[in-house]
Amino acid sequence: MSPSTPARGDRGKGAEGGGPVAEGSDECVPDGSFDATARVVDADGDGDERQVEAALRPKRLDDFPGQDRVREQLDLVLTAARRRGTPPDHVLLSGPPGLGKTTLALIVASELGQPIRVTSGPAIQHAGDLASVLSSLAEGEVLFLDEIHRMARPAEEMLYLAMEDFRVDVIIGKGPGATAIPLELPPFTVVGATTRSGLLPAPLRDRFGFTGHLDFYDAADLVTILHRSAGLLGLDADEDGITEIALRSRGTPRIANRLLRRVRDWAQVHGRGAHADRVTAHGARTALALFDVDERGLDRLDRAVLQALCRRFNGGPVGLSTLAVAVGEEADTVETVAEPFLVREGFMVRTPRGRAASVLAWRHLGLAPPPDAQGMWSATLPIDDAGGARF
Repeated sequence: MSPSTPARGDRGKGAEGGGPVAEGSDECVPDGSFDATARVVDADGDGDERQVEAALRPKRLDDFPGQDRVREQLDLVLTAARRRGTPPDHVLLSGPPGLGKTTLALIVASELGQPIRVTSGPAIQHAGDLASVLSSLAEGEVLFLDEIHRMARPAEEMLYLAMEDFRVDVIIGKGPGATAIPLELPPFTVVGATTRSGLLPAPLRDRFGFTGHLDFYDAADLVTILHRSAGLLGLDADEDGITEIALRSRGTPRIANRLLRRVRDWAQVHGRGAHADRVTAHGARTALALFDVDERGLDRLDRAVLQALCRRFNGGPVGLSTLAVAVGEEADTVETVAEPFLVREGFMVRTPRGRAASVLAWRHLGLAPPPDAQGMWSATLPIDDAGGARF
């Protein structure tokens, strides 16, 4: 695997099969492995989907909807750097998948008027991989490291020095006779993206001059994003249809754009009349029901977890392994795929004794909660124990 992947149109150019990605490239996607699942509400995306997303990405900060605080802070950092005529501080973007970290990295390069080199943590497993990428950077170039927390430790240690002093030490030879030859690097900017910032070593985290955390979007911002995407896709969509999709998108633009494409598919196949392919509220509800996405954004797996909690275990608490067996999934799948959204939305609570359904979960399933459910498992209870242990 090449340690650095350029835009697809530039593949085969530059050192190690990689080269600078042209500013604003629509087909710039990070290298690395991504899990593709059948869940239409999965916030991760495979390579093909990321190519589709590239055409929908804004190219300037002014066109980037939502994340107002991060956008304003980043605009200040970039504007000051342009006026000084120097590269900006290194930038770390953290947050759940699908919220726009890659888009912001591309915008950083676009705003600076510099090319961007795209690679990922899993693609850099040796210090030599990173050295080959760093040694080919031009002055002012932006290096985007997606999933930076998955980088190998020897590469991390080399990156410390490169980010702070703009040099790397190349080791020649082995054993007592080995010598370190310092290699000076031109000033550049690292943009790191991570879904798990807590896994970053403190020395690496401290070398980023700006850290921005992306939060889930509210419905109004998703409506803005969907209107823009519909225009780029050439879709005729009414306000009610767009709103219906936004409310089921889990606060994630990637999911919103995916659901928009599925509703478009349904409209083109089942639409009738002069505006057969128009995205309407009725079409959105029908199409998303076909894909098992309900009005709160829950899909089949989410509802299976809640059904098991409420119907089989009387609301819980129940251990993770037992719950996973009840829904026919692996424990890791329940914990990492279904549970975060259910906890965040208040359908499930994590207690020292196990997982439990909240009153909101009972009502969402159309079931009457037990008399003591309000006092024992209210959605306002703490969602985890102090130790964060698996139950």
